Amino acid sequence: MGLTKQYLRYVASAVFGVIGSQKANIAFVTLRGGGKGQYVAVGACEHVFIWDVRKAEKVLILEGKKHEVTYLCPSPDGIHIAVGYEDGSVRIFSLLNGESNISFSGHKSAVSVMRYDALGARLVTGSKDTDVIVWDIINECGLYRLKGHKDAITQILLLESKNLLITSSKDSFVKWWDLDTQHCFKTMVGHHTEVWGMVLLNQESRLLTGSADSELRAWDIQYIEEGKEAGEPQEKKVRTLLESEEEDEEGLDDEPEERILSCKKAGSVLREARDRVVSLVTDAKAKVLACHGLDTTLEVFIVLSEEEVQKKMDKKLKKAKKKQSMSQEGEEDVPEPVVERKLSDEIQKLANIKASSKIRSVDCLLAPNGEMKVALLLQNNTVETYTLKTTEKNPTGTKTSRLTLSGHRTDVRTLAFSSDNIAVLSASGETVKVWNRSTLQVIRTMGCEYALCSLFVPGDRQIILGTKSGKIQIFDLASGSLLETTDAHDGALWSMCLSPDQRGIVTGGADKTVKFWDFELIKDQDSGKTKRLTVKHTRTLQLDEDVLCVRYSPDQRLLAVSLLDCTVKIFYTDTLKFFLSLYGHKLPVLCLDISHDSALIATGSADRNVKIWGLDFGDCHRSMFAHDDSVMFLQFVPKTHLFFTAGKDRKIKQWDADKFEHIQTLEGHHREVWCLAISPNGDHIVSSSHDKTLRLWERTREPIILEEEKEMEREAEFEESLAKGDEPVVPGETKGEAEPAGKKTIETVKAAERIMEAVELYREETEKLEEHKAACKAAGKELPPLKMNPILVAFGNVSPSQYVLEVIKKVRSSELEVSLLVLPFPYVPDLLKLFSGYLQQGLEVELVCRCLFFLLRVNFGQITSNQMLLSVIDELRTNTISKVREIRDVLGFNSAGLQFLQREIENKEDVMFFADATDRFKEKNRKRKKRERAVLTIT
Repeated sequence: MGLTKQYLRYVASAVFGVIGSQKANIAFVTLRGGGKGQYVAVGACEHVFIWDVRKAEKVLILEGKKHEVTYLCPSPDGIHIAVGYEDGSVRIFSLLNGESNISFSGHKSAVSVMRYDALGARLVTGSKDTDVIVWDIINECGLYRLKGHKDAITQILLLESKNLLITSSKDSFVKWWDLDTQHCFKTMVGHHTEVWGMVLLNQESRLLTGSADSELRAWDIQYIEEGKEAGEPQEKKVRTLLESEEEDEEGLDDEPEERILSCKKAGSVLREARDRVVSLVTDAKAKVLACHGLDTTLEVFIVLSEEEVQKKMDKKLKKAKKKQSMSQEGEEDVPEPVVERKLSDEIQKLANIKASSKIRSVDCLLAPNGEMKVALLLQNNTVETYTLKTTEKNPTGTKTSRLTLSGHRTDVRTLAFSSDNIAVLSASGETVKVWNRSTLQVIRTMGCEYALCSLFVPGDRQIILGTKSGKIQIFDLASGSLLETTDAHDGALWSMCLSPDQRGIVTGGADKTVKFWDFELIKDQDSGKTKRLTVKHTRTLQLDEDVLCVRYSPDQRLLAVSLLDCTVKIFYTDTLKFFLSLYGHKLPVLCLDISHDSALIATGSADRNVKIWGLDFGDCHRSMFAHDDSVMFLQFVPKTHLFFTAGKDRKIKQWDADKFEHIQTLEGHHREVWCLAISPNGDHIVSSSHDKTLRLWERTREPIILEEEKEMEREAEFEESLAKGDEPVVPGETKGEAEPAGKKTIETVKAAERIMEAVELYREETEKLEEHKAACKAAGKELPPLKMNPILVAFGNVSPSQYVLEVIKKVRSSELEVSLLVLPFPYVPDLLKLFSGYLQQGLEVELVCRCLFFLLRVNFGQITSNQMLLSVIDELRTNTISKVREIRDVLGFNSAGLQFLQREIENKEDVMFFADATDRFKEKNRKRKKRERAVLTIT
C-alpha cells in the first residue's frame, strides 16, 4: 500500500484588529477593583471585549461560538452580562471569571434588544422575528413568548411597580403588556414611522419615544387604580379582562375603555438632527437623556425633577407678576397672571457632543457630583469617552479617552508576513500597522495613503506599500517614518511582487503597464551621512488591458500577469517576450500564485472558480467551483502544492493542487474576506475582512482524514435540517398572544433522544431483573447476580431508575420543556411510574414536579383515556401534594429564621449607631466647653 499524503488541520488562534463591531451596542460595566465608568463592553464579532478606557487595554474576552453578537445588557447587580446573538440565542456571562453557565434559545433570528428587571431575576428579550420572550434567570428557563408586533422589536421597558411591559417596534406601534395575564391591553398608534427608541422619565410617569423624524414625543402615563388593585387576584383580573373584551365586541362603535392606565400625548421635544433616532438612553435614575441619529452629534438633555420645575414656575410667576404690576399701575381688579407649564420646562437641552465619526451606539452614567460620563461606539471601529458637568450653566463635553490603536479605521486590504514569521503587516485606507504575531500587540502605526498591496523588504527593516493613487511608499520600521513616495503608475497600483533574487520588485497597475524596480541605497538628504533605501525604475512592459495581479515564478524565469480581459499572460522575465496565454475564466482573474517548483499556477476569479494550470504548456489541469462569490485572494503554502483561497462568501478554503481536492474550510469571518497572508514556514495564516477583524489561524499536528471531514459535514447539514423542522404543537392549545418560550433546536432533539435511550435501558434492565427473579424462584435457590450494564457502571453502579433521573438532570433547564414535548407518548407511562418512585424517595422534587406537570398538560387526553395509568396518577397525586407541602414548610421555616436573624442584626446595628452618635455628641460638648474655658481664661 502506497503512502497517503497527510494534511494537517488549521484552527482559529486569535481575533484582533477590531475594537467594537457595528452590530452590537456599547455598555458600561463594573469589574472588581474598578470604578464606575472605567470599563466598557463592546461586541467584537462573536466575542465580547471588555476595555479599560483609562489604560486603553483589553481586560477580559467573553468568548462566543460562531454567531455575531447583536446586543449587550449588563445585570443590575453588575456581576453578569447578557449577550444576544445573531441566531437568536442568549448567553449570560459572569464578569468575575468570564464564564457562561446559562444559555437560552427561543428566537428564530437576531436578538435586537434585552432588558433585566430591577432584581435581575427576569430577562426580557426582543428580536427581529417580532417576538418578545420573558426568561426566568434563576430557574434558567423561558416563561412565555409574547406575539403581536409585525416587525423587529426596537426597545423594551419594564414598569416594575405595576408588573407591566412596554415594547416598541419597527411596525410603528408601541404595545403595553400586563405580565400577570400575559396580555396586550393597549396599543399606541400615534407614530407615523418606525419607533426606534423610548425611555421612561419622572418615576415612570412619562414615556419619551423617538422615531424617524426630529421629534421626541412625550406621553403622560396615568394609572387607573380601579383596574389594577394591589391585592387583586390574577383569576379576577383575567375574568375582568374577558368580560371587558365581550363588552367591546358587543359595542364596537363605542370608544375603547381605558384599562390599567391611560397614555396621552404631552408634547414634543425637538432635536437638532433631521434624521432618525438611532439610540435614546438615560442614566440609571433618568436624570439625563442622550440621543443621537446617523450623524456625528450626540444631543444631551437634562430632565428636571418636580421640585426643580416648581421652583422654575414660581420664578416665572414672580417675574410675570412684576411685569404686570409695572405695566398696569393704578388699575384695579387686575387678573392674576397665569404661567403655562410646557414640556421644555421639564426637559431642557444641555449640550451637544461632537464625535470624531458617525455614532453607532451610546451609553451614559451620572455620578452623584453631577458629572456625566458618556461612552460612544463609532462606526469607524473606535470607542470614545466624554465627561460633561451637568451642574454648569453651559457645559461642554470633554474627551477623556479614545481607543484607536488596536485597530484600523477602514478595511484592511493588504497583509504581509516578515521573513522570521514574527511580524505581521496590515494596511488600510489611512494607516499601516505592524503587529507582533505572538502577543498581537501593535509595534508600529504609520499614516499612509489608501494601500492595496504591500511587502517586507528583505531584512525586515523597511516595508513597501502600493497605493490606490499609483504611488510606491517606503517606510522605515525602526523610526516609523515615511522614507520616500514614488509615482509609479497613473492609475491604481493593484499588485506588487518581490523578485526571487530579492534585488527588486515588480508592480502592475491600472495604467496597463507592468514596471520593474531595483532596490538601491542612496544618501539621505536630511542627514547627509546615512544611506536610505529607494527603488529605481528599470523596465516597463506595456499591455493592452489593466493589470490586476503580477507574480514571478520562484525560479525567476517567468512572469504571470492577470489582465482585465479575463486572461492571464505569461512572459519570459529576461526578454519580456510572450510565452503563454491562459484563458477560460468568464470574469477577470483577481488573484494568482505559482507553486514553489514553478510547475503549477493557480488562478482565482470573480466567476467564483479556481483553475489549476501547468506552466510548461499552459494546459488547464482542473477547474474547481471554489466559493459562492468572487475569489479575492489565493496563495500557495510554501514548499507544497497546497493552496488557500479567500472569498467574498466569508470563507477561507484549503485545496490540494495535485489531487484537486478540497481539504478544509476555515469559517469565522462575518463579512467578505479581502486578503490573507501565509507565514514563510506555513504554520500561520492571517486574514482580513470587511468585519474589521484580523484573524490568526495556526497549523496543528492533528491530521485531516478527508472521508471523515465529508461525513462530519453531512452530519452537520442533517442536524441543521432536523432543527429547522416544524415546531412541535401542544394538543388543545390555540395560538394566541402568549406562547411557550422554547424553540426546537438540535440540542433539544438530542436531549429527547438521550431521555428515550435512558427509558429503554430502564425497561431492558427491569425485564432482565424480573427474569432473573423468576429463574431464582423456579430453581429454588439464589443464582449468581446479573452482570451490571456498562453504562450504569460508568455512572457509579447506579440503579436503572436513578440513571434516568441523572439523564433528566443533565438536560439544560431552558431546553427541558421542548425536549419533553418532542418525546413520543409510549415513553410517558414509564416516566410517570418513575416520577412516582422519585417523589416517594424525595429525590429532586422540584425538577420531577416540573416535568410531571408539563407531561400531564401536553399529554392530558391520552393519559386520561388510559385506564392502566389511573393508579399511577392517584399515587402521584398523593405523593406530590405531601412532598411539595414538606418542601414548602422547610422553605417557610428557613425564610422565617433568616428574617429573624436579619432583624437581630439590624437592631444590633441601630444600637451601635445610636451609641456612636451619643459618644460623638458627648465628645463635641466636651471640646466646646474646653474651648469656652480657654477663652474665659484669656479674657
